[in-house]
Amino acid sequence: MKRPWVRTTLGNGLQVVVVEAPGAPLAELRLVVPYALTDPREAAARELLAARLGTSSTTRDRQAVADRTADLGAELSTVVTVEQLLLSVSVLSEGLEGTLELLGDLLIRPAHRDLPAAPPPSPRPAGPRTALRRAVLTHAFGPHPLAAAPPPPRAVTTDDLYAFHRRAVVPAGSVLLVMTGADPDRVLRLVAEHLGPWTGGPSGLTLPPFGRTAPAPGRLALRHPGADQALLLTAGPAVPSTGPGHAALHLAQLVLGGHASSRLTRRLRERHALAYAVSAALRENAAGSWLEVECAGAPGTADRLAAEAADVLRELAEDGPTPQEAERARRYAAGFTRFALATRAEEASALAGFAARGVDVDWLPAYAEAVGGVTHAEVAAACRAFLQPEKTLLATADGSGRTAGNEGRAGNEGQEGKA
Repeated sequence: MKRPWVRTTLGNGLQVVVVEAPGAPLAELRLVVPYALTDPREAAARELLAARLGTSSTTRDRQAVADRTADLGAELSTVVTVEQLLLSVSVLSEGLEGTLELLGDLLIRPAHRDLPAAPPPSPRPAGPRTALRRAVLTHAFGPHPLAAAPPPPRAVTTDDLYAFHRRAVVPAGSVLLVMTGADPDRVLRLVAEHLGPWTGGPSGLTLPPFGRTAPAPGRLALRHPGADQALLLTAGPAVPSTGPGHAALHLAQLVLGGHASSRLTRRLRERHALAYAVSAALRENAAGSWLEVECAGAPGTADRLAAEAADVLRELAEDGPTPQEAERARRYAAGFTRFALATRAEEASALAGFAARGVDVDWLPAYAEAVGGVTHAEVAAACRAFLQPEKTLLATADGSGRTAGNEGRAGNEGQEGKA
């Protein structure tokens, strides 16, 4: 559903979005902070800060913050993605002002006490899935922070953590979304009062774009001794979610592998019993967008998985989906849209994500209408444009020794990968 909303930017650069939810017993707050790992040397401080953010300030220790949160009837959590830090608060409506005061205290006057004295233990070598994903992103788009291996762990000092907090947790470039039944003008005044003194930024912690806008196609095979399954991962061309033609591509992706009766599922699981996990998804972040197929099967089946997936791509590119498949995908997309907004907490998180991308917070309802208007011919055209296997990088990882044929071919360059 579309809700009334207002959007403004404070003098410190913080974007504030207030979404009206009349009668809501809870207020939902979502603070989205750019938090991409752009410098591997900051990895340890980035991880530690995310774990400690919101736990104490110079005026409140950890217990005092917990007591104040309980008094307000609030729940606070922090989630980190490849490009953002999301701080979420659900609070009783009458506790909104107290929550904004607490949030301002934690952001403006952080306290990082009792840091670990020793560096964390060295991570185990990357597993086959992680190694394959890094290889796919590198071969498809070129070297990029998303595909970089983590640096060796090191101890983080108090000075390190405060310095990174000052750089990363800043208002300029961040977005605060408040979904509440309170008067929007009053909410904006409260936000300005408690978060207006917050300073700093922008941090520059945003993902750089990929070196290539479309993935380099080809075939890549990695050997990962000891792997207990065969993996397939692809990268194909796509269009951003705000770009023309995305709705048709979304339906094409669902026909390909987005639900239980998709082409890939029927071919790889039901007909040939090759894979026990099959999916296709549209991936998107600040670096770029791509169409991804991911499958897992028994060891020794990697080449067969790749061949069958390429056949399914080719069939859809050449013949398109049936009208029944397109309509089934449309119904699935409409149902998923409603599910994504099923609760106010989920709705607030989704809307905050839209706001952070710079689009209207009511983008999803408008997108649902766009999906409903996509014709069968438009879905077929999207299949022709985006699902051709010749435009796709098909990569596999297997632990059963050398796969049969095609090992290590990526584009026109023969190379064997060993994860």
